[in-house]
Amino acid sequence: MKHDESSPGRLGAFQPSRRQFVTGLATSSVALGLGLARMPASAGTPARRGGAAITSGTDFALSIGATPVNITGRTRPAITVNNSLPAPTLRWREGDTVTVRVSNRLHNMTSIHWHGILLPSNMDGVPGLSFNGIAPGETFQYRFQLKQSGAYWYHSHSLFQEQAGLYGALIIDPREPAPYHCDREHVVLLSDWTDLDPAALYRRTKRMPGYDNYYQPTLVDFVRDARRNGLAETIEDRARWGRMRMTPTDISDINAHTYTYLVNGAAPDGNWTGLFKPGEKVLLRFINGSAMTYFDVRIPGLKMTVVAADGQYIHPVSVDEFRIAVAETFDVIVEPVGQDAFTIFAQDMGRTGYARGTLAVLDGLEAPIPVRDPRPVLTMADMGHDTGGHGARKGKEGGCGAMMGEGGCGANMAAMDHGSASISPNHRASETGSPLVDMQSSASEPRLEDPGIGLRDNGRVVLTYGAMRSLFDDPDGREPGRTVELHLTGHMEKFAWSFDGIPFASAEPLKLKYGERMRIVLVNDTMMQHPIHLHGVWSDLENADGDFHLRKHTIDMPPGTRRSYRVRADALGRWAFHCHLLYHMEAGMMREVRIEA
Repeated sequence: MKHDESSPGRLGAFQPSRRQFVTGLATSSVALGLGLARMPASAGTPARRGGAAITSGTDFALSIGATPVNITGRTRPAITVNNSLPAPTLRWREGDTVTVRVSNRLHNMTSIHWHGILLPSNMDGVPGLSFNGIAPGETFQYRFQLKQSGAYWYHSHSLFQEQAGLYGALIIDPREPAPYHCDREHVVLLSDWTDLDPAALYRRTKRMPGYDNYYQPTLVDFVRDARRNGLAETIEDRARWGRMRMTPTDISDINAHTYTYLVNGAAPDGNWTGLFKPGEKVLLRFINGSAMTYFDVRIPGLKMTVVAADGQYIHPVSVDEFRIAVAETFDVIVEPVGQDAFTIFAQDMGRTGYARGTLAVLDGLEAPIPVRDPRPVLTMADMGHDTGGHGARKGKEGGCGAMMGEGGCGANMAAMDHGSASISPNHRASETGSPLVDMQSSASEPRLEDPGIGLRDNGRVVLTYGAMRSLFDDPDGREPGRTVELHLTGHMEKFAWSFDGIPFASAEPLKLKYGERMRIVLVNDTMMQHPIHLHGVWSDLENADGDFHLRKHTIDMPPGTRRSYRVRADALGRWAFHCHLLYHMEAGMMREVRIEA
């Protein structure tokens, strides 16, 4: 199949309607289950795990198939690439033109999206927007020139196949020397695995969103809080959480009660190991390829110098720990000395489990595994509704009060003064009173210096967005010509997610004019954290003063935050714009972006 790279915005004859696209998503849910259950006869060999093969060059052949794996003690079907979980690590070089032939050995449609890569829209790999998808028995040829370098990843964009194993690392070597030195490097690809059929897990999450939230507040917690904060305030705090239909321990939708966390395809007992020699500088390319899990990463005994975020160089930052959102990548340099083994420890944000690997001078060595940190407890401040009480950040906002209607915390929650830098959110009529929206926050600040729930004041130096700064100035240089504000919305009990209270199936595309410089403002009205990814173009995060700060492809949005970034609309075509929590995207938090001449 040939594609005209000279016309990157050209989609040929393929112009599916929104109805066709949404119908395709619905029917794929059934097809995925069949594709996993009816593995082809050739899939009798267990998948390769514990570190993917590395393939380099400009010409690649990838075969997507269903393969049995045993991660938890049960043999289960996975979707693999070249019989590998994770998929092979692809090593490319900036400036080269690569050709990747992807063959589908499944019984249902498949696809590969090259996350964060600048390319023609018909090469982006999103069924229904970029192309038709890859039908069973067919081969699709991707071909594009590499305009960047750094650590990225690739994954399926066909319903739940990413959760089932179709993801891999992607490293693009720079044409010019990097602004740092290292003696060797390792990819550390983090992910989450479930023995359940991912489509069944999604249905369970829709029916019982709190299934994995074992940690409900107890009478002991109530007595402790009443002694510390006073009885009246404690009663009101419990009432506010009740009105928001949420508990302060509801950190993530799915956690280690369902998931096993992996490093390069290996469970904690598998102990993936990366070798080093004492005195070496080792580059670790961390990639969060999970479906739903935020990880907090540290290597006890070692400082980490962060040198790149989402593939782009930053001014080096020395830290003890960092939080990596789903789809983000961080490159860090460590200098292991003084002992023969160090543990790479990645605990989930809710502290229910962890992924583990080892840096060692020899295979088979281990270092102590740290005790997981205490479970974090959310406050009204974390939700953007601090009442001036004993939350993590004191403010002047009126909390989720008695005037809340059926639609949740509504316009009565408008922000009060936070200082000169604050901006009150402009809530849309489409979200106020919507049955798909159960709250509206008073988010008015970017909070770029906040390490996040569970990481504040933990005795370690923790990476923040504020601490990172691109090693280059704004590559565009223009001030944005217009601003678009979008609210991240949801309903916890219905597990419904959207932008502005409008799910993807009902939303009109966001249209950009080719070449324009615009600003996107995101306001997180929900009680959950969301990593937001815009395909095809860079997202240039602004600081609190509205200046260019950090170039990324995925912008993390904690609850109760307002963050803005600049976009240069320099890629014609139709692009996906969505939350990268897989089940949030499938539940509606997605938009189409059209860049038109």
